Order: sequence, then C-alpha cells, then structure tokens
Amino acid sequence: MLHQMKLRNTPFVKIKEGSKKVELRLYDEKRQLIKEGDVIEFTNVETEEKLSVNVVKLNIYNSFKELYENMNITLLGYSKEDSPCYTDMEEYYSKEEQQKYGVVGIEISVILK
Repeated sequence: MLHQMKLRNTPFVKIKEGSKKVELRLYDEKRQLIKEGDVIEFTNVETEEKLSVNVVKLNIYNSFKELYENMNITLLGYSKEDSPCYTDMEEYYSKEEQQKYGVVGIEISVILK
C-alpha cells in the first residue's frame, strides 16, 4: 500500500542521505493504516521533491519520551554530539494527542531509483 506524507526539508534530506532511518509520527488513524512492507512517498514541503521508502518496521510507544528512551537516537537523524529531547516533538504533537493515540517510529529504507 502507498502512503503519502509531507516532510520539512531537513529531515527529508537526512532520509535521502541515509542519516535518518526512523520517521517519528503520531500513531493516529492515518498512521495506523501503515504496515511493514508498505511504501511511503515523502514530499519535501519546501522543494516539492518526492522520495519513496519501504516500511521496514513499526515501533509503537505510548509517548515520544518512551520512544526516545528506547530507540537509538542516531536512527532518528541525530548525531552522537546532539542532545535530543523528546519535548521537541511537542512542537508537532501535543501531550494530549500522544496520550490519545500513542506514537510510532517508522523504520524505513530508501527505494533507489
């Protein structure tokens, strides 16, 4: 199944370059339709460039705090020198939304053209 998602330029480039292997999203109704083996087509919101990826694995957690505590931050697109904080994700998804739906770390691999 093909899913469409929009991405800001920085995470889009990190996925394209291979330095980000997990995309973080709210596990809402739209994301609950995603299954391992599906394809996601990301659209860069700044350049309109498109990038297709395979869904390798879904990592479902109750909150971004729990996800950050259990996943390797380098897979999320951070370098070892970064000091990532799960509260950064609250810019996109409120605590209430996280409590309602949970969150998902979508492990992906780029489909080479």
